[in-house]
This record gives sequence, C-alpha cells and structure tokens, in this order.
Amino acid sequence: MQQSPFHAFHEQHGAKFVDFAGWRMPIMYDSIHAEHRQVRAAAGLFDVSHMGRLKISGRHARRFLERMLTRQITDMPEGACRYSLICNEAGGTLDDVIVYRFDDHWLLVVNASNREKIVAHLQTHVGELAVKIDDQTLSTAMVALQGPRVIEMIGKFSTEVPTLKRYHFCVKNLLIIKMTISRTGYTGEDGVEVILPASAAGTAMKLLVKDGDEASAALKPAGLGARDTLRLEAGMPLYGHELSEQIDPIAAGLSFAVSLDKDQQDKGEPFIGQTALKKIAADGPARRLVGLKLDGRRTARQGMVVLAGDKPVGEVTSACLSPTLDYPIAMAYVDRDVQPDGIDFGSGRRVGAQPCKLPFYKRQAGL
Repeated sequence: MQQSPFHAFHEQHGAKFVDFAGWRMPIMYDSIHAEHRQVRAAAGLFDVSHMGRLKISGRHARRFLERMLTRQITDMPEGACRYSLICNEAGGTLDDVIVYRFDDHWLLVVNASNREKIVAHLQTHVGELAVKIDDQTLSTAMVALQGPRVIEMIGKFSTEVPTLKRYHFCVKNLLIIKMTISRTGYTGEDGVEVILPASAAGTAMKLLVKDGDEASAALKPAGLGARDTLRLEAGMPLYGHELSEQIDPIAAGLSFAVSLDKDQQDKGEPFIGQTALKKIAADGPARRLVGLKLDGRRTARQGMVVLAGDKPVGEVTSACLSPTLDYPIAMAYVDRDVQPDGIDFGSGRRVGAQPCKLPFYKRQAGL
C-alpha cells in the first residue's frame, strides 16, 4: 500500500488506518463523531494526499480540457478553481474533479480510486493535440483544514489567504515551502486545501500543529470517517455512492456543473457525453437524488431498498447517524415523480423515512 507523506504524523497521533484505493490512510484518531464535531465547532486537519493531482500543460491544454470536462473553463481567470465532471459518451460519470487555472497550466484534482482510470482516459483522447499530462500525485502532498476557525488561524500567517473568495487559490512561499492554497473543501464548512511538495510534509505539519500553542489547540487531526459524515450532512456526492459510470450528473443534481451549450460557444466543440446529457436534461432523468430523514435511531446502509408504501422505488447510496443533527440521514436515488416514505431494512423490517431538501446541514452565513 502507498503511504501518505504525513504517515509518521498519523502514527504519532494514534491514527487507526484503513486501506483506501491502495493507500494506507487514517480512518480516525479518537472517534468519528468527536472528529466530526471538532470540525463543525472549530477546525479539523485532514490528510487528502491520496487524491490525484494531474498537471495539464501545453499549447492545446485549454481546448483539450474543454473537450474532457462537462463545465466551461475558458472563462476562468487565473487563480480560480471550479468543480466539474468527466463523463463517458453515454453521459455516465467517470469522475468528479476540481480544476485549477494557473498562468501556464491547469491542475486537476481527481478521486483516489479513479486516478489511474482518468489518466488513461485523458491519454486516450490527447490524439494530435500538444498536451502534456503529468501525474504529480506521488511528488506532492495535500492537506485540508476545515472549520469555522480555520480562516482566523491562517490570518496569523497570511493576510492574502483570508481574502480569497470561495473557489479561488493563491501560491504562497512559507519559509522554503511553496504551497498552493485554495479556499475549497468537502465538509460544508469554510476552510482551505493546501498542496505542497511531498518532501516538505513533515515541516508543514510542525508549522500547522504545535503542541501547547493556543492557536493550534483549535486544530486537531481528523480521519476519513469524519470526512464522510461531514460531506453527507453537506449533501455532497461521493464517487462510488452518488456517482458512477452508470449515473449521470443531471440525475445527481449537478446540472450547475454541466455546460450543455459548449458547442455553441465561439470555436466551441461538445464535451464527451454532451449529446447524451442534452437528451437526459430534455427528457428528465429517470431517477433523482433525494435526502431522507429516518425515523428512530437505526442507520441505513448503501444498497437498501427505498419504498413508497410497499413498492420499491429506489435505493440508498449513503447514510449515517448525523452527529450534528442527532438523527439518521440518507441520500438515495428514487424514481421520478414518486414520494418515498420508508426504507426496507430486510427481514420484513420497515423504517419510515421523510424526504428532505439537500443539504441536510448548511453553515450559518458569515461563518
């Protein structure tokens, strides 16, 4: 298994590890619920070095990415990052990504489980274009600082980062470490994600987490377990659950990240899957993603059948007992134009469930 550049830090802080997409990553340190609440109340530090980081450069890089990505990127200014998707010809989702625009190249942050697949997909479609694809995943590290106190803490080191708008980034030199810092995240909280050389990971952790330091006391490490429950409360999709090669972005409620008029732009051409997605958008998807609040305290599992009366109408994609809301929640795909009211827990056990608007949790304005 691949180890993160922060592996020694995790061991020193008592992390419990799990194999995730070929990486040995911390699932938790103390408890998932405690780490979840730490992020909602103050600040949490997540190692996300397993995420893929692909540098795309060359004379035709922009044109190439417009063909690969569902979302328009030509209008992105330098220093902006944007959520997008990569689809197959049928409109199914190969991955959801964040694209960064630098002055002379682009960077794609992709899911760990899809990195090799996406690299192969991109290379297949380069053709005669002047494009270079450089997988920088193993030469870099990535950490996410998330929570309502993160920006306040960063303000002690930088005056520029706290002024960044959401989904923008800057490149900073801290001592001898060159960092790309973006105001993004996957928790529903404010915060940043930092990309830095793998060789500087140990030094960076010493700067961020100082034992006995008052500011650092608000920042505690959190594992992938809390990252999952946080993103679920925030209604954010997870590949392999709400997204897959059989699920299109329209059904997933991600129409905002799909530019169906790309081929109508100046010198534009359609992205891969655009024709199929245009038809899905016009006809309406057969299923839609919904949020569910469950009765009682039992937590559903992925794949459980969703019911309308006694009729199967869908299936659960993600679920947990929400640490913030203190009741069970789930996301599920259900047939269009039906109102689900329960989940089949097997062996004749039925638990009531009420549809609710996503996201389940939204941070207060100004936090």
